[in-house]
Amino acid sequence: MTEYNGWMKKICIVPRVEGTGGMASFRLKFEQGLRSRKINVTHDLAEDSDAILVIAGTRFLPQLWRARQRGIRVVQRLDGVNWVQRVKWSGLKYTIRAEYGNFILAFIRNFLADRVVYQSQFIRQWWEDWHGATKAPATVIINGVDLQTYSPAGEHERPPDVKRMLLLEGSLARGLNSGLFHAVSVAEKLSDRYLMEVVVAGRVDEATQAQLQSKVPVKFLGTVPRAEIPKLARSSHLMYCAEVNPPCPNSVIEALACGLPVIGFDSGALKELVTDDAGCIVPYGGNPWKLEMPDISTLAQSAGEVLTKQDQFRAAARKRAESAFGLDQMVESYLKVLLEG
Repeated sequence: MTEYNGWMKKICIVPRVEGTGGMASFRLKFEQGLRSRKINVTHDLAEDSDAILVIAGTRFLPQLWRARQRGIRVVQRLDGVNWVQRVKWSGLKYTIRAEYGNFILAFIRNFLADRVVYQSQFIRQWWEDWHGATKAPATVIINGVDLQTYSPAGEHERPPDVKRMLLLEGSLARGLNSGLFHAVSVAEKLSDRYLMEVVVAGRVDEATQAQLQSKVPVKFLGTVPRAEIPKLARSSHLMYCAEVNPPCPNSVIEALACGLPVIGFDSGALKELVTDDAGCIVPYGGNPWKLEMPDISTLAQSAGEVLTKQDQFRAAARKRAESAFGLDQMVESYLKVLLEG
């Protein structure tokens, strides 16, 4: 173990989520922040540690309980509740996995967590509305990003004659594909005034791609390596947040840090993240919880201003990231919950 504020510290992070999605991205960034502070990291619940951070559902509940019995503080970082499968058929496998995940997260929250961290005020309200308040102390810590890696400065290939709308999601497949169709509708409205193209980074199943009909070009990149995301963001003119009721999307924070304005509908935590002139967030115009069709025309009209005043919006996006989403700020907030009080 190594020193933190004069004490020898080690933090266990479980589960060890891999991939390019939000939880894996958070784990890697948080571990980077811990190691820069000379704090050891483990993923083994059997090891002695000063605190455990649970970042997703885990099947190792007995091991987690035994660690708690040894006096190790258990902190749960909570995302949103899986809900789309309750409104739109998303396949049997996805539905079972989603409901099982909800059960595990709620069990940890109710019976094993000593502290709870919500990633946004929206997530906190969501969990408390659906499952009640916790007995354990709870707080909100917004996600952070390395502001040097995710920066407006650097290589880009932003087309000068076409306005590029970027979608950056872990998955827009099957039941999660509603936002993709909304994005294309917004781009089609904008194409009355601008030459538009849509670039989609993330998983999109073949059936959805075949179903999509658009008068603007749509490019599917599939899953993009994390190292390529800053260049991709800098190479776009605006980002559309395609998730309906997004809990606290890392992709939005990463885009803002790269100076990429974000557009979307006022659902989930989006308005907590995108403020002032960092983009445009408009009223949904329907019930997002029922996946109703949003107000495409209003968003397209506001997005047109973002495209017209690029310099102003790009500068505001970066300023917003610098003021609220620094990685050091996030790591220090977590350390207070994990190791203090």
